[in-house]
Amino acid sequence: MKAARIAVAGCLLAFASGVDALAQPLPADFVYLRDVDPSIVQDIRYAGHNNFVGRPLQGYQAGECIVTRRVANALAAVQRDLASRRLSLKMYDCYRPQRAVEDIYRWAQDGHETAAQHRYNPKMSKADLFRLGYIARHSGHSTGKAVDLTLIALPEPKVARFEPHAAYADCTGPQRLRAPDSGVDMGAGYDCSDDKAHTASRAISLAQRKWRETLVSAMARHGFVNYRLEWWHFSLPGPNNTAFDFPVTRR
Repeated sequence: MKAARIAVAGCLLAFASGVDALAQPLPADFVYLRDVDPSIVQDIRYAGHNNFVGRPLQGYQAGECIVTRRVANALAAVQRDLASRRLSLKMYDCYRPQRAVEDIYRWAQDGHETAAQHRYNPKMSKADLFRLGYIARHSGHSTGKAVDLTLIALPEPKVARFEPHAAYADCTGPQRLRAPDSGVDMGAGYDCSDDKAHTASRAISLAQRKWRETLVSAMARHGFVNYRLEWWHFSLPGPNNTAFDFPVTRR
């Protein structure tokens, strides 16, 4: 009986330790976006396989958007503005652990190219992504002040599930042929390393340019600054540019 009690106690201790690991509070002034505005749609790409690396990045243990409280409040304000137009934000990436940034760097330097990866950089080698400014060794995402996002028209359209081995068109192709995405047609897919993804690109239709202008305007109204090479990337300038490396865990 004593041995059984010890075994049960050990199991309970292990369970409690596991719960504590999942329930660790976020550092500094970070929050889960769902706790501030659960109406904002989340599709955190680096927690799954629908991204340019083709697998979850190190540090992404869950598909959750984590940002600083200031950024979360600003995103909620943008969302309120969009509501009257039957639009919503959809998050692709938020806080990114520094270990994930290093994971991307190692991937870019490994010399291995696949057709699936070329969907995201159809005109260049992945080794050129750093040189041309599409990826950096130090990311604003690691400070919790940068986000990747798009717009969706409400109610959110139903789209097919992403299939890792499907023969999708590259990120510059027509939206109906690219990997499925419920976002509006911005003229180039998320994480597309191509001139067509530059925010001010003229290689897209008038309707696609208007969607980009709608997004940039909505974000700028609440202080966000767009990165000119990526229509989806925005940051909220402010103090404290410390890069963090805690994992993205379940809320």
